[in-house]
Amino acid sequence: MSTPSSSPIPAGATGATGATAIITGGSRGLGYEVARGLAAQGYHLALIAKDPQGLDQAREKLIAEFPQCSVTTFAIDFEVTTPSAIESARQQLSQVRTSIATPTALVIAHAVMSEKMSKTLRTSDAEWRRVMAINLDSTFMVVNELVPPMADARNGRVVIFSACLGRMSGPGNAGGLAPYRISKAGVNALVRNLAHETGMGARGLLVDAICPNHSRTDMGGPDAPRSAEEGAETALWLLNRPFNSQSENEIEKTTGVLWEDHQIVPW
Repeated sequence: MSTPSSSPIPAGATGATGATAIITGGSRGLGYEVARGLAAQGYHLALIAKDPQGLDQAREKLIAEFPQCSVTTFAIDFEVTTPSAIESARQQLSQVRTSIATPTALVIAHAVMSEKMSKTLRTSDAEWRRVMAINLDSTFMVVNELVPPMADARNGRVVIFSACLGRMSGPGNAGGLAPYRISKAGVNALVRNLAHETGMGARGLLVDAICPNHSRTDMGGPDAPRSAEEGAETALWLLNRPFNSQSENEIEKTTGVLWEDHQIVPW
């Protein structure tokens, strides 16, 4: 079972924004930088990650930097490759949903890279299943469990970290890293489908994917051209940008797409 490391966020909690945000992959890298940005805005945070110790360290750092920040953590392993792992993750996500106020922001930032030589004809079943389970299957589970209350409230924004390598154009056409690329293509399809099913923003729920580009994280490595903070910036912008489905400005009226540096890019 997941174990909150602080008192659950009360349903009536109010901060600078009066809002609650859930961030998966929130203990490090891009997820942690999103958490920092939202903490600075006064959000109450619920962080989800695999490692309880990493979550504790992230919580301590956030509270040290933002003393008024409320942080609850949930340790959940998203390598859902067996029926028992799927059931466990489902139960833990249900605990997240019932332990905190309905969020107005959900950011899904957890992911793994596939092995360097994992081309389509060289990938093992185990490697395919591992990457798909973490990058795509668990993303569906998070959305399926946590987004319905946001949709019912008609007030929420969902941002999912995807990748330009998952596009069916541009960088997505180079081949290689098959499980990773294909899992992210699946994430893009999930975002598009969910956005259409929930009214493309007309019902108060925005759903978007972002390409953070090559950032200095555990996955991206120390030589990546962007910092994790730079990689997270577009996610923070999407959570706060003006939106009006009747606007003449394409940026202000569009959701259900893939974003890169505040711009819409082809799938």
